[in-house]
Amino acid sequence: MSIYLIQTYNGITLGAVYALVALGYTLVYGIIELINFAHGDVFMFGTVIALIVVQILGLTAPVSNVLLLLLLIIALIVVSTVVAAALNVSIEFLAYRPLRKAPRLAPLIAAIGVSFIIENFVQLWRGAGFTAFPDIFPSTALDHLDFGFFTMPATFDTGFGPTIRVVDIFIIVAALGLMIGVDRVIRTTKLGRGMRATAQDPEAAALMGVNINRTISLTFLIGGGLAGAAGVLYELNVGQVWFFTGFQLGLIAFTAAVLGGIGNIRGAVLGGFVIGLIQSLVIGSIDNGVAWSDAIVFAILVLILVFRPSGLLGQQVPDKV
Repeated sequence: MSIYLIQTYNGITLGAVYALVALGYTLVYGIIELINFAHGDVFMFGTVIALIVVQILGLTAPVSNVLLLLLLIIALIVVSTVVAAALNVSIEFLAYRPLRKAPRLAPLIAAIGVSFIIENFVQLWRGAGFTAFPDIFPSTALDHLDFGFFTMPATFDTGFGPTIRVVDIFIIVAALGLMIGVDRVIRTTKLGRGMRATAQDPEAAALMGVNINRTISLTFLIGGGLAGAAGVLYELNVGQVWFFTGFQLGLIAFTAAVLGGIGNIRGAVLGGFVIGLIQSLVIGSIDNGVAWSDAIVFAILVLILVFRPSGLLGQQVPDKV
């Protein structure tokens, strides 16, 4: 039983990152029905930027002072978010916008091409091997967090299975906060109404005063920003930077978006957590589970889509006529 509790805990942490990246996929598909295959590589670029900032600051060990640690992580998230958002907007402007009225295969091929461009650029720039991300967040039984007037351990032994790390709680809370924020923006703000109107009928939205190009660009901006933030949270958990990370994790995140219901914000969140849990439980349940985890995830996806083609919560994209 303890191994299942441990893997459930790990799955929730991993699923939070999947959900953030899946939101970017579902936002773009929901508004222009484009599978942005470069989105995973935007996430990867965010991890690289976070690593560069940490290296510039010369950080190589855990930061125990909580105030300093929070300021550092906020700075990493802000820088990575801004760079990833700018990259995503640039991709939309240079590669997708000129092909918006082209046959649907053209922007799809362009997205694949952009993905390879980013991957090869990072490979030539940073090398093909793995780079360790410094463990800046105290995360072992020997580490402590200093609040100024008291200290607390960086891990807690529950006594019935998983050892809870404060860094994982931070990752989950931060990811959920970002997800709730995006959901509120989409549902309650003028920008969100413009995005929903553009997704439903771009011509009618334009007649009602919605700037279509700006709305689509802002959608890419939000999606890229989420990918950049997810990159920082991913490194706090996994701690490895690799030029091919975006392809692997991006594919899983896109699967999460499809599983939950493509175009559905809450569906993407649900799909991310479901896939994170499935992967972790498979890894902890069978021999050589790491090798089998992706295969089982996609097998379950196929079975779910056979019986519910629109995903768990249903698609939210307009029917084009």
